[in-house]
Amino acid sequence: MGAEWIVPGFGALIVFWGMLRGVPVFEEFCLGAKEGLRAAVRLMPALCALVIGVRMLSASGAIDLLSGLLAPLCALLGFPSEAVPLFLLRPFSGSGSLALVQELFRRFSPDSQVGRLASILMGSSETTFYATTVYFGAVGKHKTRYALPAAILSDLAAAGFSLLALRIFFG
Repeated sequence: MGAEWIVPGFGALIVFWGMLRGVPVFEEFCLGAKEGLRAAVRLMPALCALVIGVRMLSASGAIDLLSGLLAPLCALLGFPSEAVPLFLLRPFSGSGSLALVQELFRRFSPDSQVGRLASILMGSSETTFYATTVYFGAVGKHKTRYALPAAILSDLAAAGFSLLALRIFFG
């Protein structure tokens, strides 16, 4: 069986299993789709605000300004200054940080220290603010309490351990 049949086969298995158990499959599917649309409508304002904020952050030059301010500290820690914009953008935007990684690959090559650090950082960090917006918005919570500080701390840890992994595995 080819890989192209896995998803349709799994879907058919779910429908078949539901029919065997006497579940009104189509009605349940429609109820689930309806609830999914409600969740999407609840999330839309927060996601719009996040997207607009990321665009403003990128267009305003704030990432470049912060990168310049953090460059001396990063040099002290051995973190390549070229990867600082990725560290700053990753918590906000997955697609924006992916575009930044592609640019770093183009400029330095994927096998350079900067390219390897960018790859490790992409794989070990999360779009913290996007995930927080989606998860908290889905359940109607607006106060993140300790979740956001813990997530930001994990982003800092991801950067530190990415640098450590780079040094351990690539010298």
